[in-house]
Amino acid sequence: MSKPLRIAVAGLGTVGAGTIRMLADHAELLRQQCGRAVDVVAVSARDRHADRGIDISGARWCDDPLSLAGDTTVDVVVELIGGSDGVALELCRAAIANGKHVVTANKAMLALHGTDLGASADDAGVSLAYEAAVAGGVPIVRALRESLAGNRLHRVYGILNGTGNYILSAMGEQGREFADVLAEAQQLGFAEADPSFDIDGVDAAHKLAILTSVAFACPANFKAVHIEGIREISALDIAYAGELGYRIKLLGIARATLRGIEQRVHPCLVSLDAPIAHVDGVLNAVVAEGDFVDRNMFVGHGAGAGPTASAVVADLVDIARGRLLPAFGIPVSELRELPPSPIAERVGAYYVRLMVVDRPGAIADVTAALRDERISVEAMIQRGRSPEDVVPVVLTTHEAEEAPMCRALAAINRLDQVVEPPRMIRIEDF
Repeated sequence: MSKPLRIAVAGLGTVGAGTIRMLADHAELLRQQCGRAVDVVAVSARDRHADRGIDISGARWCDDPLSLAGDTTVDVVVELIGGSDGVALELCRAAIANGKHVVTANKAMLALHGTDLGASADDAGVSLAYEAAVAGGVPIVRALRESLAGNRLHRVYGILNGTGNYILSAMGEQGREFADVLAEAQQLGFAEADPSFDIDGVDAAHKLAILTSVAFACPANFKAVHIEGIREISALDIAYAGELGYRIKLLGIARATLRGIEQRVHPCLVSLDAPIAHVDGVLNAVVAEGDFVDRNMFVGHGAGAGPTASAVVADLVDIARGRLLPAFGIPVSELRELPPSPIAERVGAYYVRLMVVDRPGAIADVTAALRDERISVEAMIQRGRSPEDVVPVVLTTHEAEEAPMCRALAAINRLDQVVEPPRMIRIEDF
């Protein structure tokens, strides 16, 4: 039997502890799968004495995680510190420079620096593996890079953040408002004390930038991702969406267009006929559409100790077996620079909710603003009179380009009869 694969784990939070637990609990299974043992020989974290529920007595403790990069007894550095820059990035760069494989769950770092790290790994002949960085236990990176490698992909999209999906699901099921459900999610541990990355779409955008690079063989370009969150979604919008035959989901969407690559994260109205509309709670789902495979959907838990540790260990198994693949499917030197396709050029249908003073001519003025931008209305819901004389008016449009749609909404917002900014949500055809 071959000599053990010696790993060092930097960061012993939820994922780090889960990874060490899985390696210990499944040591014999992994020995059989890999043909060699996978041994944790060194660890590093902030607090040496914290009770993590795992036994690390057999591993050497290192106060400085950067020391792991030069440790001659380590074959693989598992970076689970987090953060787009700082120690995590320094550690990965140093480990690669010292000829060590790197396994990471750090989506922020990869979204911003993944291309450079991948190039360094190519030059050093080592692996940069990151299945755990996108959708936790869902093996989507592996699927795009390997199982679907023979396809020309034209669209990849999905629910990439479990916190946002949980909040929207609970709002829909219980008719509650965003702030109320967010507070409950924080109490249950589904949302962080500072949930901004999750609910403002940044976490999903990090993951989308990585998926786009793998799916379309282009450098990761986080700055090109259009990002909107779910703070403005109301129970009223969710109720009207249901009445129209839709669910509201926070999605990340990457699509190849004639102009380049479209990358966007925002709330979407998704038809009840689409399978992804029924992925609820904290689950993640990613759909890949290719020319030969048609449409594949991958669903599972996107966070937590177990699912994310499972993805980390899967990467370690590949390395132990000697399967070293380029980080993005092909060498970084062969990735193609593709221009970003701006959100203003997006073509699709739209949902619009207005709060309108209920007086004669109000709807005519609204439709005139749409007509002036050559946007046609597909459906409209207008309720009866209100004691306050302000009523919601909901409409959906036929396909239109985003730029004229935004001009029409700006004109509608200037109308005296419209008492608050129009709420627009894009409708996606899946």
